[in-house]
Amino acid sequence: MLLTLMSLSRAFGGVYAVRDVNVAVQEKELRGIIGPNGAGKSTLFNLIGGQLQPSRGSIELDGARVDRLPVHKRARIGIAVVFQGARLFPGMTVLENVMVGATPITRAGAIAATLRLPSQRNEERQIRNQASNALARVGLLDWASEDAVSLPLGQQRRVQVARALAGQPRLLLLDEPASGLRTSERDDLSTLIADLRAEGITIMLVEHDVAMVMRLADCVTVLDLGEVIAEGTPDEVSQDQNVIDAYLGTAHADAE
Repeated sequence: MLLTLMSLSRAFGGVYAVRDVNVAVQEKELRGIIGPNGAGKSTLFNLIGGQLQPSRGSIELDGARVDRLPVHKRARIGIAVVFQGARLFPGMTVLENVMVGATPITRAGAIAATLRLPSQRNEERQIRNQASNALARVGLLDWASEDAVSLPLGQQRRVQVARALAGQPRLLLLDEPASGLRTSERDDLSTLIADLRAEGITIMLVEHDVAMVMRLADCVTVLDLGEVIAEGTPDEVSQDQNVIDAYLGTAHADAE
């Protein structure tokens, strides 16, 4: 397994946002995470990415515990998160925004950067190349020199994904990537996510667009009140009565 969560829990003031979550994600898998508002989905991603520390339990990547590592070290070993509402840096081009995503894996150090040593210049070229490759993967290389915040929302979301890809992740966490997008933009994003999975990137996807998750995911984990209430293939989960009662029934009613 690439990622293993064991009895993962996080409490805030005695109230559990995530409680005793056990999840195992295989390499090259696309795992969907769904559930009602307040189910603990974003908290789960914050725990995996290192923005929060667990109250108890463990997180393993390739069999090695990572739950005590800071965010930048988790990024260095291949965990990248695209958060809902994550913003681009104003006053910077698309390429410059994406280059920021490669900084966790840089090695030259502050002295080399200050003195403009050859090691730093070589690393800067490498970062620029990685960012360009990431933009090509999301179909935005022709927009590299544009002001990032001037792009339409759908393209801005692609820039955010490219920024995560620049760090060469093994595990890509996408938190509500389709939020606020038009139907055509959602369709384009779905195609991009499917393409990235086909390239071999392991992806975890939190998304309220249940139909999108069911189309893309190999396996779906359903959270409610911080606990896993179901897990299985999209077909299995969509027919699970606990899921229908807790989430899908409401989702379908809202859609109608």
